[in-house]
Amino acid sequence: MKQKLKSFFTDNHLIKLASLNSISIVVRVLTGFITSKFIAIFVGPSGLALVGNLRDFMTSVQAFSTLGLYNGIIKYVAEFKSDVKELSKTISTTFYLLLFSSSIVGVYCFFNAHYLNEALFTREHNYVHIIKILAVALPFYTMKTLVFSVLNGLSKQKKLLFITILSHIIGVAINGFLIWKFQLKGALIHIAAVEIVLCLITLFGVSRFWNTARVISFKKINLKSIKNLSVFSIMALFSATVLPMVSVLIRNYIIDGLGENAAGYWVAMGRISNYYLMFISSLVTLYILPRFASIHTNLEFRKEVWSFYKTIVPIFGLGLVVIYICRNLIIQVIFTKDFSEVQELFFWQLLGDFLKVLSMVVSYQFLAKKMLWHYMLSEIFSVTLLYFASIYFIDIYGLKGVVIAHFVDYLLYYILLLTIFYKALFGKLLEKK
Repeated sequence: MKQKLKSFFTDNHLIKLASLNSISIVVRVLTGFITSKFIAIFVGPSGLALVGNLRDFMTSVQAFSTLGLYNGIIKYVAEFKSDVKELSKTISTTFYLLLFSSSIVGVYCFFNAHYLNEALFTREHNYVHIIKILAVALPFYTMKTLVFSVLNGLSKQKKLLFITILSHIIGVAINGFLIWKFQLKGALIHIAAVEIVLCLITLFGVSRFWNTARVISFKKINLKSIKNLSVFSIMALFSATVLPMVSVLIRNYIIDGLGENAAGYWVAMGRISNYYLMFISSLVTLYILPRFASIHTNLEFRKEVWSFYKTIVPIFGLGLVVIYICRNLIIQVIFTKDFSEVQELFFWQLLGDFLKVLSMVVSYQFLAKKMLWHYMLSEIFSVTLLYFASIYFIDIYGLKGVVIAHFVDYLLYYILLLTIFYKALFGKLLEKK
């Protein structure tokens, strides 16, 4: 028994990857916490709001500059990694697509910086030069994203995680210096320009990428690759626009009915949730998507899903129990005692997040196998249900209603996924010899 347990932890690739990924997540959480403290001390609440506006804007702009192709590149690199000719076509096509899209978005942001400044910061603040810096940095971000997706598709997760950890450490050092030296302007400069530094770190950290770069050629642009990748673009851009819009609508409903403080408590609960979900979401991206892309039978799909459920989900569930027990301490460490009412939201949020993880693993099959309509219809079902359930439960239970809606949404969404993949997960399958 002892030998089996030892073998489980030493020979299981998923466990090894999860252990290394945990280090990356811990570094990411710590650097995020340090950045939050610096902003709280040197910038203050009003400055934090402007930082949030620029960060949200940057997230949307980055999604359009990469055309939402990150997961698609992972899939096709993983699928063609043993076929040099097809791999070359895929990398060449994505390289020029990302270069073109990031240039277009960058040029638009650069020459419309005054308009964007008014939309983000109002006329009282002049940060036009910050937006222009962000525009110049976009091509660097897309190139870093391309390298990361290629490494992921080639299953070079250790190298990828090492670069990620190093980038977070260097990034927080630069951010701390800029905030200390220039306060709010320094925080905004970091958000806009840090991707240039991170891109250079990535390229220097991956010497083998230069060998891959040799296969990039304009003549190898392939229309079939563009068509294949367009499916992933539609999926990603849909999520990048619809989900934030629904969140804004729900937040505005809370503000109108319960006040700004209540909306702030919900945002705080969401931030805590994002911290512990980083572990699972990054692990799923690193392992599940490349793996699903390389398998071709329902039997292999079933094995991978149940393997993840048996190895990772119990650990995650135990972690959620610990988080619930320590919720008051967590609130005081991350925020202040003024956010004590957030503790009332933990129970339903944690239950919903547990179901979210179960759903996330299965739903990545939509991406891996380009199941566009299944993905779109299930996402529309989920976000529509979330909005109307939130309105309904908020009217009955107050702020707690929004996290109850979160739980109900993922419960029904998970049931829908199990229905779609019932045969693959529970039906009778014959293993091909």
